[in-house]
Amino acid sequence: MTNQSALNKYCNDFKKLNRSSHKILGKAPHKPILLLSVLQLIRKGEITSNRIFITPELVLAFKSNWQALVTTLHTCNFALPFFHLKSEPFWQLTFLSKGASSIKSMSTLNSVKDNIAFAEIDQALFLLMVDEVANAYLEKMLLEQYFPTITDRYVVEAPKLQYALEFEIKNQMVNDTKEEYQTKIQTLENQLTEEEFEEERFIRGGIFKKEIPRLYNHQCCISEMKIETTINAQLVDACHIIPFSFSNDDTISNGICLSPNLHRAYDRGLLTITEDYIVRISPTVKETQSPYGIMQFAGKRIALPQEYKHYPSVQNLSWHRKEKFVM
Repeated sequence: MTNQSALNKYCNDFKKLNRSSHKILGKAPHKPILLLSVLQLIRKGEITSNRIFITPELVLAFKSNWQALVTTLHTCNFALPFFHLKSEPFWQLTFLSKGASSIKSMSTLNSVKDNIAFAEIDQALFLLMVDEVANAYLEKMLLEQYFPTITDRYVVEAPKLQYALEFEIKNQMVNDTKEEYQTKIQTLENQLTEEEFEEERFIRGGIFKKEIPRLYNHQCCISEMKIETTINAQLVDACHIIPFSFSNDDTISNGICLSPNLHRAYDRGLLTITEDYIVRISPTVKETQSPYGIMQFAGKRIALPQEYKHYPSVQNLSWHRKEKFVM
């Protein structure tokens, strides 16, 4: 049953959001857009506690909601509301260091990721957001309060936009050549502001981290470890063969799926995968007898995706063997 008194309280808080004002553009729409995005992800089961972490899914929802609702020339910037919502009574920030709590403003995605562990909303508010009826009521109230003329468009357009944005990126990762993808990343970097490009890369990195495990059936391609849970917990990693910082390549052919310990060993060149998909272990590795060691995988052929087009690039594997593998 919905707690009506709590619902009334938070509706009142939502109607009185402290928003910066521009003499030409008017009041900033950032805070209501972020709150709508949080409501959406709670409804979808992607936010499961009152701790709101900075995730690619949240940034993507914010971006698609912005496109659906904002008609002014304000700049779409996720970091601003995530930080400045701390001025509202229901939103508290947990900083990664004491010094970070004295910062007056954070306007880039990297700054909030580097300084903020998570935001925490009141537990009473979270329980309302989890409630289907209260969630819908809060969403309707935010729309009518801040976007009264385009509420109907939001209902239709926001889910489509979020799906379209994610689908477009996935399609590029799966179907583009390395060179095509790198050209698109370079074009985006030239076209977008620094803040917008940070968000774009963060979203793309998040999709890569979900898409690679999916193609590998959520199991490590070397150890074949696969653990399924009843909660949304991923226990294998999407690993770039050539680091993204070096390659600007998030295509599927530049990824493999590894358990965290093997991911670390791969990144440090303690193991590599040959062009024939065979595991080789660095001769520098010395280990005690253990069922958890990596020497046991020497000579093993990795488990590959079902479709050949999703296999890791032979050229990328060769690069790792030559450039990273420790002989």
